[in-house]
Amino acid sequence: MADDNSSNPQSHGFAEKLKSWLSWSWTYVCAVWFAMVLTMIYVLRSPLKLQESVTAASMFLNTLTPKFYVALTGTSSLISGLILIFEWWYFRKYGTSFIEQVSVSHLRPLLGGVENNSSAGLFSSANGEVEQRPSVSECKVWRNPLNLFRGAEYSRYTWVTGKEPLTYYDMNLSAQDHQTFFTCDTQQLKPEDTVMQKAWRERNPQARIRAAYQAIELNHECAAAYVLLAEEEATTIIEAERLFKQALKFAGKDTNLLVYIKRRLAMCARKLGRIKEAVKMMRDLMKEFPLLGMLNIHENLLEALLELQAYADVQAVLAKYDDISLPKSATICYTSALLKARAVSDKFSPEAASRRGLSTAEMNAVEAIHRAVEFNPHVPKYLLEMKSLILPPEHILKRGDSEAVAYAFFHLQHWKRAEGALNLLHCTWEGTFRIIPYPLEKGHLFYPYPGCTETADRELLPSFHEVSVYPKKELPFFILFTAGLCSFTAMLAMLTHQFPDLMGVFVKAFFSTLFAPLGFFADKMENFMPSCLWYQLTRI
Repeated sequence: MADDNSSNPQSHGFAEKLKSWLSWSWTYVCAVWFAMVLTMIYVLRSPLKLQESVTAASMFLNTLTPKFYVALTGTSSLISGLILIFEWWYFRKYGTSFIEQVSVSHLRPLLGGVENNSSAGLFSSANGEVEQRPSVSECKVWRNPLNLFRGAEYSRYTWVTGKEPLTYYDMNLSAQDHQTFFTCDTQQLKPEDTVMQKAWRERNPQARIRAAYQAIELNHECAAAYVLLAEEEATTIIEAERLFKQALKFAGKDTNLLVYIKRRLAMCARKLGRIKEAVKMMRDLMKEFPLLGMLNIHENLLEALLELQAYADVQAVLAKYDDISLPKSATICYTSALLKARAVSDKFSPEAASRRGLSTAEMNAVEAIHRAVEFNPHVPKYLLEMKSLILPPEHILKRGDSEAVAYAFFHLQHWKRAEGALNLLHCTWEGTFRIIPYPLEKGHLFYPYPGCTETADRELLPSFHEVSVYPKKELPFFILFTAGLCSFTAMLAMLTHQFPDLMGVFVKAFFSTLFAPLGFFADKMENFMPSCLWYQLTRI
């Protein structure tokens, strides 16, 4: 029994090797067979009287009138035009070429390729469920959970490059956020609160800083003023952390101030390398204020956990927030894809996968990548460094280029750390657009892609950045080919009808030039090979 069991894997492996060798050699066998057929036709041209047949055919063609050629080219143009109309209709309805689909479905298995699995069952959902699709998708702008510090990071970029990384629209949204976030609930505002309300509206950074100092003069325990100084005047993260700690002392019981300051303190700890401390602060903040999920503090936590390479904790956070009832984000979708890609990417090979097909784990990873790319199709170009990164804005548009910039800016290092993850992304991300129904606005796993993202992203991102737009499906090759063939044959029919004699001369000159190399090659072969050998071969 042991011998039988040991021989079965060996025979199975030999059969697999034989099958792969036959598939690999199929192309070369066809080429050799074609060359042998041409050689035999040339050798047997005398017994088969090929020269007489060619002469008779040329005499027959010379007797044809120009009307025949007009009818021939006109018929070819009509047929190719009908094929073009059918191909265009099929592409508009199904998003793919009929000829290409038939070729891939029926010819590829014969040539040794792997049949594609149906995408209808594979990509219904990342968790086996169907995503809820709102009927109307609004281009809502969200606060960037990982936004940088103006004084310590954005201003430094301006000093070095002379470029402004933030747009006026973005800063105006931040001013509105701060006014709403830090306004007291009491009906009568204190003098320092009135000064701070004006400070947030100031367009000039120095004017905002002067107003903050004015508020501190009125009340040295004005927490909002210290927050503004930490954000805008502090030129280092250490100095910003000191000012935030001072603001925390005077925050009192103001929930908005407490949440904002503690979150920024956690981000300071993360930037200064105290990652475990940052993770603890974020977890405590989420426990203390569980109803403030709209602030997306879990995205800060995910990034810090990835830096610690605590992938089990990352999976636990995703299990809680990657829920069908909760809004998605690029961080949620792409982090889920990263974890699944990390499990198989170190041993993934496109050549091996095309021969044996995808394993279950590889299929899950590809599913997750396709899901992430459908949610935000702009991220892969930044992760694969096909586009240059800029500093992320303070506000992002979900599924837009601004969100892609913000995600890639912080998470590119985590993708690079996972061996082979970027290679797997490079090999599979473009396949997403073959899965999405045509037109692309229909959507697949998520609600249809909003059409207003490009306009909003141009307002959020600086002018020196080239905004990425949603990829459009290109026309298949066979539609372009049939369109060219139809136009070419129609032009030939018209020219032949108008100038029959001139076109006859042109066609004869064209074919004589085309077959001149073959005649030259045949003459050289006859001169090179002995005449007796040719005589013996013709007798055979």
